[in-house]
Amino acid sequence: MMNVPVRKPIRLHDYDYSRSGAYFVTVCTKNKQHLFWDNNDKYRPFGYDTNQSVGANCVRPHNRIHLSSIGIVVKNELQKISTLYNGEIKISKYVIMPDHIHMIIDIISPDIGRTQFAPTISRVIKQFKGSITKQIGFSPWQRSFNDHIIRNQAEYTAYWRYIESNPVNWENDGLF
Repeated sequence: MMNVPVRKPIRLHDYDYSRSGAYFVTVCTKNKQHLFWDNNDKYRPFGYDTNQSVGANCVRPHNRIHLSSIGIVVKNELQKISTLYNGEIKISKYVIMPDHIHMIIDIISPDIGRTQFAPTISRVIKQFKGSITKQIGFSPWQRSFNDHIIRNQAEYTAYWRYIESNPVNWENDGLF
């Protein structure tokens, strides 16, 4: 019999991911494919198509990074999430990078009067990935996703700043 590596669980054991709170989530492309940014961006003039930029009010390198057609689908799906979940899920900050997406997801769940299953982070990400896969005709996704339960305001602020500066840091880390 072949020895197959055992995949360790990446979710916190016995934690209810439908609880109200904030979560830092990262979703990556399969094999780190650069699918979400337009490869010709560095040749576009300042201010080109600014409605299709990489994040929600993020600093962009030279204000010239724009989304590819797949990146635009990703952005549109991120912006639909709150409506899909009747306001119980809010994406308060996000950035779309060439091969991954960072977001802060806020769950605002009423404890009483629920007539449906409570949305969980896993359910939200599954729906998000599935919708994009259906629209573009193939799955660009790495299996699963990474998350961190944000426990206090200091962590929330740190993740907010990380998301905001991620495009500029991407250019400076040599992976641009």
